[in-house]
Amino acid sequence: MVPMLYSYRRCLVPLGLGMTLSGWCAVGLAAPETPTETEDGAAIAQVEAETSGSPDPSSLDAPAVLPGGEGLEPGEEAVPLEVDGGGGGRPAARRPGLPLPQSDRPTDQGFETPPPYLTPAPNPLLVPTRPEEVEILGTQPLSLETAIELAYRNSEQLRIALLQLERSQAGLRAEQALLYPTVDLSGGLQTTNQSAGGGPGQTGGDVTTTTGSASLRTDYDLGISGERSARIAAAERQVRLFELQVEQTREDLRLNTINDYYAVQEAIEQIRINQAFLVEAERNLGDSQLREEVGVGTRFDVLRAEVQVANARQTLTQATSQRQIAQRQLARRLNVPASIDLTTLAVNIVGAWPLSLEESIVLAFQNRAELEQFLVEREFNDAQRQISLAALRPRLGVFGQYGVQSVLGSSVGAASGLNDGFSLGAQLSWRLFDGGGARARAAQNELDIQVDESEFESARNDIRVQVEEAYYTLVANQANIDTATVAVAQAEEALELANLRFNAGVGTQLDVLTATRELAEAEGNLVTAVLNYNRALARLERAISNLDSPANPGVGF
Repeated sequence: MVPMLYSYRRCLVPLGLGMTLSGWCAVGLAAPETPTETEDGAAIAQVEAETSGSPDPSSLDAPAVLPGGEGLEPGEEAVPLEVDGGGGGRPAARRPGLPLPQSDRPTDQGFETPPPYLTPAPNPLLVPTRPEEVEILGTQPLSLETAIELAYRNSEQLRIALLQLERSQAGLRAEQALLYPTVDLSGGLQTTNQSAGGGPGQTGGDVTTTTGSASLRTDYDLGISGERSARIAAAERQVRLFELQVEQTREDLRLNTINDYYAVQEAIEQIRINQAFLVEAERNLGDSQLREEVGVGTRFDVLRAEVQVANARQTLTQATSQRQIAQRQLARRLNVPASIDLTTLAVNIVGAWPLSLEESIVLAFQNRAELEQFLVEREFNDAQRQISLAALRPRLGVFGQYGVQSVLGSSVGAASGLNDGFSLGAQLSWRLFDGGGARARAAQNELDIQVDESEFESARNDIRVQVEEAYYTLVANQANIDTATVAVAQAEEALELANLRFNAGVGTQLDVLTATRELAEAEGNLVTAVLNYNRALARLERAISNLDSPANPGVGF
């Protein structure tokens, strides 16, 4: 399939009865094989907002690039549609976040295997040395599920945790090797020169003898001191601790990825709201200038409208900056190449929580890796205590040895001979006094056990608070969504009435400015309530952990 590049433009769909749907439409163009260059070799530049005049909406709400391979088809809607009021006069401001039908929502299709341009460089020591190597060439839209999947695949922290787990497993295998006997092979070659004294009337001489020897020895500790079993138990607990660390790292990574994703969504929605506010402010400025020209308005009205436009532009510029920062933070979290920027899909309520507060707390106590981690640390320290005490217990081992010795040569011509022998035996050792060092180390381990128990208690109480905080926040923002939805509808109606009153000459410009600002605030409050609800749901899932998300996806607002 040929990859597609997309540009975005505002499109209107008539619904009848004076109503239209408006939104950003993705218009597909054939893309080159790689996402880094166009056909003429020019880099794909990220379209940024203009800070003077009325910014082009496509430069604010929709990045210039581009689902890779699979994804949107030409003409599909790329962001949530917005409802425009029909009729003459000023158009009503848009309500944010109205979801598309499920079948029409854009999707990145997920990645069974991430595209090469979303996979970090295989060389972890690679450092870019040229500006073009860190230039942002394009933007990839991602669903939340795909962002989490990429985080799991690319995260350095998770990779480090997995490597540490493998290291602990190798340590366990090293301790388990003590269950088997050791076998040693040794050998030697020795040359001896001796002076031989002669008898009366005889002359002495030197005798040189070369002797070779070899031995095979096996030793086995019977383990009656308990040190061997304690070391293996400690290594097993160490492996379990790193398994729990991997689980904790995955859960934290998931929560952080979700928060970064929602931060991008919030920044994009703020741009859209501020853009709509700026358009409305500029329209109001144009009307005020026209009224001044025909003599029915004042210079004061024009000045106030100009101040409102200037403030709206500054707010829009700041929102654009926040979107760029949030996008780079998300790209950093997912560890994608520096040349790729990331953007999100539409803002929707991600689902509902099916459990009561009490059920959630109990489930968190059962699932949280942090609680089990302290219990495993307690077992680890108990094994360490047994290792310390084993130094004062007797050790018993058995051994077997087979040796061979042979005279390889002699200067006096002695015949070489082969001598061999086999021996079996047992060795007992017992340290009767060590100055109290072993018991002191055991006392340290006992205190570590008490610390683990206290930390377990503290973590248990903290987990309950985390569940309660997330649950209460979830309930509050669910109510805020309902309130903010009504407030947006009321603000839209208030703005329409303010425009009608102003056009009829019975209202003031202050009424229009106030209604416009209140509508932007209401839309912002709705977006904030939805995203805070989603964040609270993610925190609640993290506080319980080990869950297939209980939320019901696809519930819009």
